[in-house]
Amino acid sequence: MGPYRNSLRKRFTRRHASASASTGMVLLHTVLLILIALFALSWAQDAWAGPPTDQLRDGVERVVKILRDPELRGDTKVDERVAAVNKVADEIFDFGEMAKRSLGQQHWAQRTPAEREEFVRLFTQLLQRTYISKVDQLNSKMTFQDESVDGNLAVVRTTLLVGKGGEMSLDYRMHHPKDRWQVYDLSIDGTSLVANYRSQFNKIVRTDSYEGLVAKLKSRQAGFAAAAAGPSGGKSAQ
Repeated sequence: MGPYRNSLRKRFTRRHASASASTGMVLLHTVLLILIALFALSWAQDAWAGPPTDQLRDGVERVVKILRDPELRGDTKVDERVAAVNKVADEIFDFGEMAKRSLGQQHWAQRTPAEREEFVRLFTQLLQRTYISKVDQLNSKMTFQDESVDGNLAVVRTTLLVGKGGEMSLDYRMHHPKDRWQVYDLSIDGTSLVANYRSQFNKIVRTDSYEGLVAKLKSRQAGFAAAAAGPSGGKSAQ
C-alpha cells in the first residue's frame, strides 16, 4: 500500500473518533487531500478518454495555469488567485448537488428555499476556503485510468501517486445537469466524500438540530475569516 496510504488511513481513524467534538467534520484531512490533489498535480497521458475525462482534465489544466501565472503569485495576489481558482472550481464541481447530497434527502426536503440557499452557500464556502488555502502544497502525479458513462452519470477513475511509492485510487463521480460534466462526489480508495459528510451532518441534526449544524458551519467560516485577517496573512483554521 505504501507509507503514505497507511498514514492516511491512521489519520482517518483518529479524525473519525474526534470529529464531532470540535468542527463536526468527519474526514477533514482526507477531504483536503482529495480536493488539493485535484488542483496541484501533474498527470500521465492515458490511452483513451471521453467527454467527462476531457472536461475534468481541462479544468485541472486551467487551475494549474492560474497557479503558475507569475502575475498571480505572491501574498499580495492571494485574493486574485483565489477568485480565479474559485471561478474554475465552480465549473468543475456542482457544489449545489454536493451540498444537497451531503445534507441528505430527508433533511433537504424539510428545508425552505431560503434555508437551502444558505446551506449551499455555507457548504460551498467550506470546501473552497479549505482547499484554496492549501492548493499549492501538494505535488502529485495522477493517471487517468478509464471512465464509465451511463446516460447523464459518469465515473472517471484515476490513480494518484504520492509520497515515496504511495498510491491511492481517486474516483470522480460526475453528472451532466446542463451543458457540461460536473463533479458531485469524490471517493478515495472507495471512501466517499459526500457519504462521510452526510453521515456527520445527519448525526449533528439528530442529536442537536439543523440550526445547530448551520451554527457549526458559520463558526467554521468565522474561523477562516479570523485566520485570513490575522498577522500570518492567510493560514487556514485547522
